[in-house]
Amino acid sequence: MEIVEHLMYTKDHEWVLVEDGIATIGITDYAQSSLGDITFIELPSVGDEAEQFGEIVSVESVKAASDVFSPISGRVVEINTELETDPALINRSPYEKGWLAKIEIADKEELSNLMTAEEYENFLDSVG
Repeated sequence: MEIVEHLMYTKDHEWVLVEDGIATIGITDYAQSSLGDITFIELPSVGDEAEQFGEIVSVESVKAASDVFSPISGRVVEINTELETDPALINRSPYEKGWLAKIEIADKEELSNLMTAEEYENFLDSVG
């Protein structure tokens, strides 16, 4: 299971990369592996408001439908439109090409509610 050191994580298996006040978000390798082959994704619209830990994306796979929750509050400034025609990109490249959306961070204090890579790895170990 790949865990990228410089990212932050949630207990719902989302990852966050923060650069210049923008959070790029996606689902972890663990999440995409658990879901199986992703067949459909419903992304937010640019301009939508996201709330920390509120639903932002719906993902459907051969195994299940699942909601993805925003790791941070803010305004959606970009979405990964490539996923609309190739949702399996998330399976092939969850941390790079399979990112979901970019959110302009409303409150940087919320980052303290996220886990480091080491904390996320310990969390995965604890849930088995």
